[in-house]
Amino acid sequence: MVRVVGTDPGTSSLDLLLLADGAVVGQERLSPGTLQRDPEALVSLLRAWLPIDLIAGPSGYGLPLVRGEALTERHLEEMSLVRPDQRGIDAGVLGFRSWVRALATSGLPVLFLPGGVHLPSIPAYRKANTIDLGTADKVAVTALALQADAADRGADFSESTFAVVELGSAFSAVMIVSRGRLVDAAAGTRGPIGVRSGGCWDGEVAYWRSPLSKESLFRGGLIDLGPEGPDAFRESLTKHVAGLKAVTPFDRIYLSGALAERPDLAALARAALEPLGTLIPLRSLSGAWVKHAAQGAALLADGLAGGHHAGLVASLELANASGTVWDGLRG
Repeated sequence: MVRVVGTDPGTSSLDLLLLADGAVVGQERLSPGTLQRDPEALVSLLRAWLPIDLIAGPSGYGLPLVRGEALTERHLEEMSLVRPDQRGIDAGVLGFRSWVRALATSGLPVLFLPGGVHLPSIPAYRKANTIDLGTADKVAVTALALQADAADRGADFSESTFAVVELGSAFSAVMIVSRGRLVDAAAGTRGPIGVRSGGCWDGEVAYWRSPLSKESLFRGGLIDLGPEGPDAFRESLTKHVAGLKAVTPFDRIYLSGALAERPDLAALARAALEPLGTLIPLRSLSGAWVKHAAQGAALLADGLAGGHHAGLVASLELANASGTVWDGLRG
């Protein structure tokens, strides 16, 4: 029996899902406050779930399949992307470095997953001057959607081409799958306007407001724009998805994210996306209530541990992930 755990270190919570031979047998949600007060809370919970064959650890911006025992301080910098002078501020995922370090040194079988920028399926020219092509949790959401798409159509992963739109508690993201591979993305601060984030930055604005802090990346979104927010949010989503579709045609769009369940945001998403393809709410695994990213991460952990979802891992080419988040920077 293969027992694995998927995690999602979101802005609003850390979600965990335990699978045994592909079936949901445990799930939990830890608040940022709990993790900040007690970095060992995560390890304690996981020990209560033993035996575990593999844990897809909270990976932030991602690493190319790095084991917990091999994690270095440089790896932590890559995953968190917080300048030394900004650490400890009230933005992003609170206490991320502390509890990831505790997990990595726990002796538990932890593996940190790649982000889009690490995957060979995204061409190098799309990575130029780019860090965020979908963080590791967005790759996990894509995995969940790919599993659902192939199952619903009764087809091989190689026959799946679609988009995934996730409305997170801070950021919005769009991931593009072509023939079972993640090939493009517009996410985070280079993606559509989010609930809290302003999405794509104007370089002149960044220059004028510099020096920027991490907190600056969590401003300028729908909730900050007042009466202009809904129209800006909807149109930004349309522009990004339509632009990606012009490069990689698709006819199905999976909608994910806890905030996609909010009636006002769901209505804006429908208005933006329905003209561009068949809009499909991304369903959860049977019995799962945690966030989609934790579910997708569990599927990837199962596949990496030799379970039922090995084909999913192979389709997304996780074994060939490589490089760092900084490799695409030029100049």
